[in-house]
Amino acid sequence: MTTIKDSVHDHIAVEGVAAALLDTAAVQRLRRISQLGTVSLAYPSANHTRFEHSLGVYHLACEALEHLGVHGRQAERVKAAALLHDVGHSPFSHNVEALLYRHTGKYHDDVEELLASNPVGDVLRSHDLDPGAVAGLIAGDGQYGQLVSGELDVDRMDYLVRDAHHTGVPYGTIDHERLVRELTFLDGELVLAEGNVQTAESLLVARALMNPTVYSHPVARIGKSMLRRATERLIEDGVATPETIRRMDDYDLIAALRSAESTESYARALDERDLFKRAVWAEIDDVPDSLLDTDHERVRELEAEIADRAGVAPEHVVIDVPSKPSMTESTSRVVVNGEIRRLGQQSPLVDALRAAQRSQWRFGVYAPEAVTDGVGGAAASVLGLEADGGLVTEVRRGHYATLDEFEPDK
Repeated sequence: MTTIKDSVHDHIAVEGVAAALLDTAAVQRLRRISQLGTVSLAYPSANHTRFEHSLGVYHLACEALEHLGVHGRQAERVKAAALLHDVGHSPFSHNVEALLYRHTGKYHDDVEELLASNPVGDVLRSHDLDPGAVAGLIAGDGQYGQLVSGELDVDRMDYLVRDAHHTGVPYGTIDHERLVRELTFLDGELVLAEGNVQTAESLLVARALMNPTVYSHPVARIGKSMLRRATERLIEDGVATPETIRRMDDYDLIAALRSAESTESYARALDERDLFKRAVWAEIDDVPDSLLDTDHERVRELEAEIADRAGVAPEHVVIDVPSKPSMTESTSRVVVNGEIRRLGQQSPLVDALRAAQRSQWRFGVYAPEAVTDGVGGAAASVLGLEADGGLVTEVRRGHYATLDEFEPDK
């Protein structure tokens, strides 16, 4: 058994198959994958990694399994899946995942091939565990997959507390010990036991507050957009394949960006935090529906058109269209009066949080600070972002701010 001191859970005891997996290259690589990617550009202390998060998920999985009375080989499968659930992450976690998915058709939780061919598979098989079954748990398959990937999974419980701890933002500080203690299976579904509506609500509120404050912070979003654009150039120029990039760590990707002529300027900007600024920052109701649903190729065409109209280089315009607001946590299941109910059906908070989430959503167009005025005007014209005769860039205190009033990010 190995005991590891953790900043969130204090001491974590690692034993069995997890101890054997700990020093495999695939798991150790997670030391070099930042948990929050470009969020560290906004929160300097957000330098924690997928490795420590994976240890935390393993720890909470062990506690949940003990509480649920799950032992033996099934418990070992879940513990292995908990420790390995992030081994498929690409550099900077989710920051370039959508880009790589367009080329590979795989997200970070699609790891069956990786586990089967990697030395990790040898360790699993030596403990009489099927790599395919472990990969299925990571993808959320079956009853016990809900513990690793689901609305009440231990992954979410760890990252909210850990991200709050390392950013210094208190909103993610949930009672994860109570959440684990109140988990139970009912008709094969992972639910929170009777009397825990407020416990489920705490998870929902934490996620709703952390999203605009941390995960979708404007600086993090701009950094992510620049990193994604630079990585796309690496692929387009044939410097690296999507499959190769998928297995890089953060340092590998930054080194590749620094070395390539077409991406060196992006790498330098990220290194020096010389980021693009917001030329347009618009609420969801001010963005045409066609733009919300547009595909990547059309976004690139629009960026080129805006750049041409503004008289700037195409690489100096980046359109950022976030996913439409969603609230997965509202589907969490709780037992009320002996029956399973979705939190969204039971809690009056859900509708209010959905409305808040919609009001916080922003569409962005980013450009170097010196050309934000020109790019903003061109973007408004090309994209149809006009409101009451003025260009929409920001909504503050109930009124539209025009470009003349808008102060770029510092």
